[in-house]
Amino acid sequence: MTTRGTLRLATRGSDLALRQAASVRDALADRRFEIDLVEVETRGDQIRDELIHRLGKTGAFVRALDERVLDGEVDAAVHSMKDMPTEGPTELVVAGVPERESAADLLLTPDGTELEDLPAGSVVGTSSLRRKAQLLAARPDLTVEPLRGNVDTRIEKLLAPSLQAEHERRVEADRDAKGEGAEEGATGDSAADTAEDEAAPEFERSIEEWFDGLAEIERRALERELDTEYDAIVLAEAGLRRAGLLHHVEYVRLDPAESVPAPGQGAIAVTARADGDPAEQIRPVLDHPRTRVETTVERTVLAELGGGCIAPIGVHAKLQGEYVHATARVLSTDGEEEVAASRDLPVTSHADAAAEFAADLAERGADDLIDAARDAAEE
Repeated sequence: MTTRGTLRLATRGSDLALRQAASVRDALADRRFEIDLVEVETRGDQIRDELIHRLGKTGAFVRALDERVLDGEVDAAVHSMKDMPTEGPTELVVAGVPERESAADLLLTPDGTELEDLPAGSVVGTSSLRRKAQLLAARPDLTVEPLRGNVDTRIEKLLAPSLQAEHERRVEADRDAKGEGAEEGATGDSAADTAEDEAAPEFERSIEEWFDGLAEIERRALERELDTEYDAIVLAEAGLRRAGLLHHVEYVRLDPAESVPAPGQGAIAVTARADGDPAEQIRPVLDHPRTRVETTVERTVLAELGGGCIAPIGVHAKLQGEYVHATARVLSTDGEEEVAASRDLPVTSHADAAAEFAADLAERGADDLIDAARDAAEE
């Protein structure tokens, strides 16, 4: 079969980034393009223990990839849209926005506990300023701690305490059963058999059988050393779905109208040179009109507010007929103050209407909250 040419796509080398890039590759391959994925290490990958918001406008996960595009080393770059700065080189365009996964956040716990049912003082993990502020706004009695690492690592940190505790209980039960048998050695095997029978109601499987039944991510959790034990963590649903990890965890989906997602969350953006053929080749294959409209509204509000990664800002848009229903929350970093609003924006002028929506939020005090967050970040 004759191909339409080869496109080189830059991507980060993390498992999630590669999965995202693979979905773009497959969509283009279906239209007879040959695709080469080029892995690029970014500053965000190198500084693994630094919170993302401290990297600010550097665009740690984006800039290195887009530089390869501008230099002509690759034809396009695949990004998580929520990581992209709202201001970029004029020589680049977002050539394609595939259909978005869920934009929602998930609350993950070992047993599926709802946010309102977490005990006071529970430790919740997130490295997102937005999630932290929204959690504290809803539950100021929670303790929100930084959570670092890729998606797999974060889930391992959540699962580790309960799995390690269960492993210890099984080891102790097994030790007790064998110890009882040793003490009654004069009576033969019957005492040991009795001890095993007594332990059976609590653990129907042996330690080996239990371990063999664990998923690989659970086995890694068993071996993980923890600085912080989390009762819950908050992650994006889209990342968990793309990583194929949802079936390993108990979760509750947080309502996007209240736990307002980051602008562009769940969406992929493919950037290319504005003056090159790849942009024209990619757009008709990848671009999903609904997702393009919704993410344009979200990123326009963010760009007009100017908060970037420094302030707790959530913006979520949903196309509904002739209107785009937009919800925004701008909070103080401690969640004690906020400016929030929803508005139906005409789809025919959604970008201009989003800018007006942002201006209204700013006049109502969002600017002050963002300035305060910026001052705190610079201290």
